[in-house]
Amino acid sequence: MTISAETVRFDEDAMWVGLADGRVVGVPLAWFPRLLHATHAAREAYALSAFGIHWEALDEDISVAGLLAGRGDMGGVGRVA
Repeated sequence: MTISAETVRFDEDAMWVGLADGRVVGVPLAWFPRLLHATHAAREAYALSAFGIHWEALDEDISVAGLLAGRGDMGGVGRVA
């Protein structure tokens, strides 16, 4: 069974995703640097799919499964150069 996102909203520090099963998942924007540094208009320009949320202009894709697993965009975090 796939749980899809139905709504997305932002406050100063977090993204809130309303799911089809009634849950609302809140995650810190710090988990997603592209969203953290984006303008309000860019954050609002998302598209929902059966599996997640996509921001074409920001080149960002977030899956519902990843949100439920507590995974953010960890690219580069913890890497040693």
